[in-house]
Amino acid sequence: MLLSKNLSSIKGLDARKAAWEVIQAVGGGAFADVALERIFNLYSFKSLDKALITELSYGAIRQRYFLDCWIDSLGKVSARKQPPLLRWLLHLGLYQILKMKRIPPAAAINTTVELAKTHHLKKLAPVVNGILRSALRSKEKGLLLPKSNNPSLELAKNESLPIWLAEELIAWKGVEQAEQIAKAFNSVSPIDIRVNKLRADLKDVKELFDSCGIQHQVIPNCPYGLEVRAGVGEPRKWPGYEEGKWSVQDRSSQLIAPSLGPLPGEKILDACAAPGGKSTHIAELMNNEGKIWSVDRSSRRSKKIFTNSERLGTNCLQLMVADSNELLVKHPEWKNFFDRILIDAPCSGLGTLARHPDARWRMNKDHIQQLVLLQSQLLNSLAPLLKKGGTLVYSTCTIHPDENTNQIKNFLKLKTEFLLEYEKQIWPSEEGNGDGFYIAVLNKLKK
Repeated sequence: MLLSKNLSSIKGLDARKAAWEVIQAVGGGAFADVALERIFNLYSFKSLDKALITELSYGAIRQRYFLDCWIDSLGKVSARKQPPLLRWLLHLGLYQILKMKRIPPAAAINTTVELAKTHHLKKLAPVVNGILRSALRSKEKGLLLPKSNNPSLELAKNESLPIWLAEELIAWKGVEQAEQIAKAFNSVSPIDIRVNKLRADLKDVKELFDSCGIQHQVIPNCPYGLEVRAGVGEPRKWPGYEEGKWSVQDRSSQLIAPSLGPLPGEKILDACAAPGGKSTHIAELMNNEGKIWSVDRSSRRSKKIFTNSERLGTNCLQLMVADSNELLVKHPEWKNFFDRILIDAPCSGLGTLARHPDARWRMNKDHIQQLVLLQSQLLNSLAPLLKKGGTLVYSTCTIHPDENTNQIKNFLKLKTEFLLEYEKQIWPSEEGNGDGFYIAVLNKLKK
């Protein structure tokens, strides 16, 4: 039986409507984090409602292909031929039924149908009701989506990946490990923080968190890292944030600055610096002594470097809005100038799909090859700026070999004055569930 039109009597309807708006915005091309922040700024929600909106919207966006397959299986019209408004509403309802344990199916069905009836889909409300109830019956009977003999199609369908990415994962790692990585993509990441050693130590921040009941644990192999489980509130409101005692940074990303080996008094270039997480980490490691040129081509994103640096008190940063490919042309005096250079290159972001639910739907093979070219240009443009005997670190938050190991192999063939000291590919299913990252440490010969 469908609920009445008295919206105020339907618990959780406003939160579901907000999640639906986020899903619609992302379907129209918006970034998930931007769409979610806009909703939170537009409406006043309590923390519990914000957590539900995040889970519903991010979950449905992440599971887009999986949910489309269910619509294709249960409906008379395929998912891609449905009106977008209906498709995204069905995703909202199906996600609750098929993927969430804590929401009663009746609540999921009734609220979704009510949204259809009251938001421009009244004539299609019976369709919504029918598909969701069919999905519930299938779930209760233990029925699954039709099986395919193609491992890539199975992986794409079950773990909601683009088919091209499922094919690539299996080619790189085999079926079993590809499944583990895909499951990591679909897990909810914890919130990792990096203690700012200029203003606090691990013990200080642990005590601050204990004092207000924020459960946390030390991150192995991250000397300044703490993990907080997702869904416990907004980090900016946690103690110590405003005072610059810590910042949010994934545990894999926390390995980048130490691999550069920065020392007090050195001249360091962070060539793709926004939003400033690695620049400020380098400054912390060198005790705020020396000079770091933090360069980014986006003035908007560069403002985030300034904001982060101000809060953390890393005053050895010098911000520059510039294209790093043109630095040597504009500053010929910088040839053989820097002790260390970090190139945290623009990349496909395939290592961060757990944190960015929409990223898997934005990327394709052609775009990756364009990024490979850009990364190569950055490496070749910036290599002359490093002094002899200096260290260059190339890093990405992707797992694609063309952007990582193959990129560095090609660079070393061209630049024989460089030697590879160390490289590491971190997969999302490894390193205690951090993001997927790549790090290469290169040394420039002294002679």
